[in-house]
Amino acid sequence: MPKLPTYQTDHQTITFNNSNRQIQLTIITPEIIRVSENRGDHGASYAIEGDKETTTTYTVKQQPDHYEITTAALTIKVDAAMHIDAYDAHGNPLVTDYRGSRTPLDRGIDEEHKKFVQEEGHNVPGADDQNNPDYFQVVKDLAPDEQIYGLGDKTGYLNKRGYEYDDWNTDNPAPHLENFTRLYKSIPVMIGLKAGHPYGLFFDNPYRSHFDFGKENPNYYFYSAEAGNLNYYLIGGKTLKDIVTNYTYLTGRTPLPQKWTLGYQQSRWGYSASQKMVQDIVDSMHKYDLPFDVIHLDIDYMRGYRVFTWNDEAYQGNPKKFVTDLKATGTKIVAIIDPGVKKDPGYNIYDQGIKNDYFVKDPAGNVYVNQVWPGNAVFPDFGRQAVQKWWGKNDQFLTDMGVAGIWNDMNEPASFQGEIPQDIVFSDHDQPSTHKKMHNVYGHNMAKATYDGVKRATDRRPFVITRAAYSGTQKYSTVWTGDNHSIWPHLQLLIPQLCNLGISGFTFAGTDIAGFGSDATPELLTRWIEAAIFSPLLRNHSAMGTRAQEPWAFGEPTLSIYRKFLKLRYRFIPYLYDLFAKESKNGLPLMRPLVLNYEDDPRVRNINDQYMVGDAILVAPIVQPSQTKRLVYLPAGKWIDFWNHREYEGKQDIVVDAPLDKLPMFIKKGTILPWGAEVDHISETPDPTMTFNVYGDSGSYHHYQDNGLDFKYQHGEFNDYLVNVDHGQVSVEVVHHGFQPYRKITVNLNNQPVTLTYNSTTEHYE
Repeated sequence: MPKLPTYQTDHQTITFNNSNRQIQLTIITPEIIRVSENRGDHGASYAIEGDKETTTTYTVKQQPDHYEITTAALTIKVDAAMHIDAYDAHGNPLVTDYRGSRTPLDRGIDEEHKKFVQEEGHNVPGADDQNNPDYFQVVKDLAPDEQIYGLGDKTGYLNKRGYEYDDWNTDNPAPHLENFTRLYKSIPVMIGLKAGHPYGLFFDNPYRSHFDFGKENPNYYFYSAEAGNLNYYLIGGKTLKDIVTNYTYLTGRTPLPQKWTLGYQQSRWGYSASQKMVQDIVDSMHKYDLPFDVIHLDIDYMRGYRVFTWNDEAYQGNPKKFVTDLKATGTKIVAIIDPGVKKDPGYNIYDQGIKNDYFVKDPAGNVYVNQVWPGNAVFPDFGRQAVQKWWGKNDQFLTDMGVAGIWNDMNEPASFQGEIPQDIVFSDHDQPSTHKKMHNVYGHNMAKATYDGVKRATDRRPFVITRAAYSGTQKYSTVWTGDNHSIWPHLQLLIPQLCNLGISGFTFAGTDIAGFGSDATPELLTRWIEAAIFSPLLRNHSAMGTRAQEPWAFGEPTLSIYRKFLKLRYRFIPYLYDLFAKESKNGLPLMRPLVLNYEDDPRVRNINDQYMVGDAILVAPIVQPSQTKRLVYLPAGKWIDFWNHREYEGKQDIVVDAPLDKLPMFIKKGTILPWGAEVDHISETPDPTMTFNVYGDSGSYHHYQDNGLDFKYQHGEFNDYLVNVDHGQVSVEVVHHGFQPYRKITVNLNNQPVTLTYNSTTEHYE
C-alpha cells in the first residue's frame, strides 16, 4: 500500500507533504475549505477581501489508505497520491478527483478554440506541454446525473455540462452564440448538483484559464490555468441557495443600491453628441408618458474622446447647468468612462499620469501605447493603490457636474491594435507583474477605483456599471452582458446569462434591451422589454448606425405595449428593492433560475426560457418570433395567473395564451407583494403610503424601507415591516423602526382594500 503523506496542523490549516508536493487544506468555515499549493506566484486575492476564516471545529483521522478531515458540513479525504475528495455530512460525494485514463485532448477540441489557446505561445488546456512549466490542471469526476451552473454570463444555456469555456476577458463585437468560449468577464465559480446534492467550486486564479465540463469526456470535467497557484475553494451547503450564500460570503455581495437605479434607463451611442439630442430624448420620454430615471451618455459627450473632459461647446457652454436642470425634473445622467487615456501632451490627465508614473510600461521601461477611441492611448496601472486613488479622484470631475453614475467600458482592457502583449508591465498590489496575470482583474480594479472615488465624492451609494469583471467585482459595480445584437438568439440568451450571473454573485445585472448591434424589429423590441422587465438593470441601449429602437421608434402598438410594461416595472420596484435588501445579507439574486428555488425537481434543472423573481414570481417570456402561445412549467405549490387570477396546481405543464402584449406571469399562492404607486420616476423623497397585494387569503411578508440614497441605513435608519394576513385578518408590525414610517398602509385582500393608519403615539398601525 502506498505510503500516506505526512501532515502538520497550524490552527485551521492542515499541510500535507510527500516527496513531490505540499498541499494545504484551510478550514474557512464548516462549509468552505480552501485547497492550495504554492507554485511560486505571489499576491493577495482580488476576489476575497479581509479575513474570512471563522473558528471551526474539525478533526483529522487517519484511515488505512487516506486521511479524513471532517467539519460539521464536509468531509475531505486525502490519499497517498494527494487526491482530494469532498463529501457532504451524509457521505454523499460532491467533488472527487478523477482517477481514470484521459481521452487525448485533440479528439474533442475544435479548431477555433485550438487557434485561440495557442496564440502568442499559449498552451492548449489539458496538453502536457513541457515548454510551460507553470501550466496546471485539476480533473474531477463527472457523474451521469450532474448539472453545472455559474461562470457568470458565458454564452449558451443555463446548464453548462458538455461545454467548454475560457476565462480571458475579451471584447468581441461579433454576435455571441453558444460556441463562444469567452466574453468580457472571468467569474471562475461553478455551482453543481451531483445526483441532487449541491456543491460549489471557486478557482481563485486570475491567469488565463479553461473549463471543460465533459466536452472532452463525459466522465470528467477539468479546470486548467496557464500559471499561478493551485487555489480553489470547496463550498458545501444543504441547498443551492446555501452554496450561493457561502460563495458570496467569500467574494462579497452586491451592496444595497440607490433606489432610482432600479428605474428604466435609456441610452444610445450618439445621443450625447449634443445637448439638443439628449434633451430631445428626455422630451420624448415625457411626451409619450414613459416612466424613466436615467439617460446614458456614451463616448461622444467628451472632448475628442478624452476621459474626464466634456465637449462644452456641444452643451451650450454649461453642461453642469444642463445636468443639474435635468436632475431637478427627475432625470439623472450616467456618463461613460474608458480606461484608455489619450496620448496628448498638454491634456491634464495624460500629463498627471506621466508625471506620476501611473501608466503601464513595456519591458524596456517605456510607457506602453496602443489605440482606442481617442487614437494613441496609454493605460492606467490599476493594480497600484496610488493609481486607483488618482483615478477615483478624477471621477469627481463628473460627480461635480451632477452626473449620478459612471459607466466603465472597454476595460478588458480592449485595444484596437491587437491585444496588449503578455509581457507589458502591470502592477499586482503595488508589486511588479505583467499583463499575463493582471488582464482578467483590470476591469475589477478600475471598478473598485471608481466605486471608492464616487463614494468619497458624494457620500451616496455609488452607481457604477462595468463591462469587464472578475469574481468579487459585484462589491463595487453593476454589470451588463456587453455588446449583444438585435437578434432572437440574444433575446433567448438573456435568461440563462442573467440567471447564471445572479448565482455567480452578480445580482445587479442586465442586457442591452433589443440589442446593441444589428437592427431591431417591432416584435423583437416588444418581446425583449417583456422578458427583461424584472432584470435589475433595465437599460435600452443601441449602437450608432443601427435602426432606432426607442419605445416610440416603431409607432403603435409597440409604444403602448412598451409603456404598459414600464409602468408595470415601477409598480414592482418596492419588491425589487426588498429583494436587494435581503440580497445584501444572503447573496441570493433577484432574478433566479427555477433550479435555485426547486433543486429537488428534475424538471427545472434545464429550463432556459423561464425564470423567477425571488421566491414568489414565475416569469415565462416569449423568446421566439411569431409565437402567441407557450408551454409553462409550474413547480410544486399553487400558482395564480397575474393577469386573470386563475389558480393552477403546480408540478404540471400548462398552455398559456401570450399575444404580443402579454408576458406570462404567475404568483405563488400565499404571497404578499408590495405594489408601488404609478409614477414617472423614482422620487428621492420618502413614499408617504404603501400598498400590498395578497395572493390567497393568508401569508406574511417582510418589507424594507429607507431613504434609498446613502449609507444611513447601516446605522439603523431603516424600517422593517411585517405584514401578516391570516384568513382575512390583517396586521402590520414595525419590527425595526429607524426611519419615517408610511402614514398609511393598504392591504388588498381579494380586491377588498384594508387601510391601516400609523399612530405616532403608540407607534402602531391601526
